[in-house]
Amino acid sequence: MRSTANFGKALQRLREIVDVTQEHFGLVSSRTYISTVERGLKSPTLGKIEQLAEVLDVHPLTLLTVAYMDRLTPKEIERTTALLRDRLLAIVSEQ
Repeated sequence: MRSTANFGKALQRLREIVDVTQEHFGLVSSRTYISTVERGLKSPTLGKIEQLAEVLDVHPLTLLTVAYMDRLTPKEIERTTALLRDRLLAIVSEQ
């Protein structure tokens, strides 16, 4: 099953917002790799998502959230993030 998330588009969007070029990822990935991810030809591993997020100076969840939020309205984003917050807090309190 193909994911409905668009990670490549999210990476490109965040990269442009923080004014980072594909070349800035040189210590963690090649420009060619970043380009193939942004075009949806490759999917990064969780480890690679962490590295990419570090270059962008964002939390890895930010990349994943942006990948899924394109199809949501602002109201749905508010509801979804509130639900996620509540569920994460519940999980942490069980530990």
